[in-house]
Parts: sequence; structure tokens; C-alpha cells
Amino acid sequence: MRLLGNILWILLGGLCIAIGWALVGLVLCITIIGIPLGLQCFKMATLTLTPFGKTVDYGGIGSTLVNIVWVILVGWWMALGYVAAGLVNCITIIGIPFGLQSFKMAKLALWPFGAEIRSL
Repeated sequence: MRLLGNILWILLGGLCIAIGWALVGLVLCITIIGIPLGLQCFKMATLTLTPFGKTVDYGGIGSTLVNIVWVILVGWWMALGYVAAGLVNCITIIGIPFGLQSFKMAKLALWPFGAEIRSL
């Protein structure tokens, strides 16, 4: 199911979104102050490319302040976009697995610092 889900995900737009995240990460890494934000974009690109079979572990109290700044600046609208996509996907039974992956990415888009992506 993981392989089939990831192939369908990539074909139905996951590749375009992952490339977008990677490009934003590259632009942010041009400046020294943008490197931490760029690294989080690369993390999102990794999860967005193949979300099936991956889990996100959240931790690190030291990153709370940076996450709050992230949420205020960009995290809330990115998470809102993923939640909207997840709700649209969950309208049909076939789309429910894709909707669940969108909800997983919404949480990471909201609170990326201190999170680690692991394969199951």
C-alpha cells in the first residue's frame, strides 16, 4: 500500500509541491538568517514527496520559541492549505488515505522545528 500510495501521490501533485518546497528552501538558504527556515522547508519537501510509510516525531522544548514565530509568519496559512486539501480528499472513500497524509503534513507545516521524519 505504501508504494502504490506514494506513486499515486507523486503523480497527482506531490512531486510539484515537493519541488516547490525545495525551491523555497533553496531561496531561504541564500541568506545566513534564512538557513534554519530553509532546512524546515527541505523537511517538508521530504515528507511531501513520499508521505506514505513515514511518521513525524515531535519533540524539543528548545524549539518552541522558533515554532511560535514560524506559526505567526507562515505556518498557519500553510497548515490551513493542507487541512483544506485533506478535507477535500476525505469527501470520497478512496481519497481518505490521501486526506490523512494531508493532515499529517498540516501538523508539520504548523510546528516544524524539533520534528523528525522517520520511516516506518
